[in-house]
Amino acid sequence: MFLPAYKNHPFIIQYAMRALESHSVDVTFFYVPQIVQTLRYDALGYVERYILETAQFSQLFAHQIIWNMKANSYKDDDAQVPDEIKPALDGVMSKMVQSFNPLDRDFYEREFAFFDEVTGISGKLKPLIKRPKPEKKQKIEEELRKIKVEVGVYLPSNPDGVVIGIDRKSGKPLQSHAKAPYMATFRIRKNKSGEDEVNGMALEQTQEDKGQDQHQFQDRTIEVWQSAIFKVGDDCRQDVLALQMISAFRGIFHSVGLDVYVFPYRVTATAPGCGVIDVLPNSISRDMLGREAVNGLYDYFVSKYGNEDSLRFQRARSNFVKSMAAYSVISFLLQFKDRHNGNIMIDDAGHILHIDFGFCFDIAPGGIKFERAPFKLTSEMVAVMGGSTDHQSFKWFEELCVKSFLASRQYCEKLSQIVLLMMDSGLPCFKPESVKHFKERFVLEKSEREAANFMKGLIKTSYSSYSTGVYDQFQLLTNGIPY
Repeated sequence: MFLPAYKNHPFIIQYAMRALESHSVDVTFFYVPQIVQTLRYDALGYVERYILETAQFSQLFAHQIIWNMKANSYKDDDAQVPDEIKPALDGVMSKMVQSFNPLDRDFYEREFAFFDEVTGISGKLKPLIKRPKPEKKQKIEEELRKIKVEVGVYLPSNPDGVVIGIDRKSGKPLQSHAKAPYMATFRIRKNKSGEDEVNGMALEQTQEDKGQDQHQFQDRTIEVWQSAIFKVGDDCRQDVLALQMISAFRGIFHSVGLDVYVFPYRVTATAPGCGVIDVLPNSISRDMLGREAVNGLYDYFVSKYGNEDSLRFQRARSNFVKSMAAYSVISFLLQFKDRHNGNIMIDDAGHILHIDFGFCFDIAPGGIKFERAPFKLTSEMVAVMGGSTDHQSFKWFEELCVKSFLASRQYCEKLSQIVLLMMDSGLPCFKPESVKHFKERFVLEKSEREAANFMKGLIKTSYSSYSTGVYDQFQLLTNGIPY
């Protein structure tokens, strides 16, 4: 309602403000990227007022908004080309920081200094890009040892937990041609109640409830190790949007009681071309399995969970099917490309998980449209789901795909709005027609039965498509990623 289409109509804007203010911060937290983008059209200053007021009673919200503003201030990763929204963002940012009381200001400075130090290590690695791995690892450890963990600081991707320590030996340089991303592991203390992920469409809770909860859970904290990847010179905003969409889909599937599985891990863009990415717990990429000389996914499942008749194998297969169905539908609707084996993970329970969404909507790697298949469905995936399209497990996969697709269609408009608000952000995945194309993929002109058959057709096309195989061969030749 803040978009130019509504021409700043006073009644509409007042209604929109009331609606925004009626939600708890937990819900608006989810929409931080969109709230920041609406500042582009904020001629009357309502959005600015909302941000400043909310920042007064939620420091975490204030921090997320500031990081997002920093990430959106420039059009390029090296912070050379300012975005036209920059003056507006700078203005709101300085007003926010000025409005903090001394305690909040202190917390803000501690948090941002800590995080800048952690991210800064990536910059210090740059000169060593061509050096051997052990040398880079030594440099990371040396830098990690210098960082002092101040009271109350947290990882931007984990605002619900506090960093209480760093595993100083965990630093690991990651493979990259021109950039110097690295991974490190932190000790995090969080409330047990914080296990449920904040979800845009499914979480409503008043501030008073939250206060009482905090009180009850004082003694019930847990400590976990969380690994995160820090990137400099790499735009993470597209991943943020893709994962936000995956979260929204998860909310939809849960709301209709569909037993499917996705894992929207967290990514936060914190400055131009900088970001922090949570590492998926207990999982291994399909690419790494290949390097461990496993012949195929099916053999891996048998070696890990026992033979096909065992209960553990059945449970893992069931998890595989639930996650395959959800990710297949989402991959088609959001057009995830670059689905090679380095971007597909398997977790300990047998779920398949997708990571790295640098290519989605209307953009493909190198502009090459190799991946003509609607989504990735290879013969080794089918092997885990029973080995033939007549097997009970495969039929169940098909049924879950159809149900997930039909459930999503009812929310086409809501999902489109999340995308629409990001259209002017200058993300490379968008072409002028992106929202139109996105809506077309829901085939809203078809009846439910026709839409179900359409989905079944996509599954058939994906399975019989050789293009996925060609793409994997291409990845093997160019990047050495086995399949």
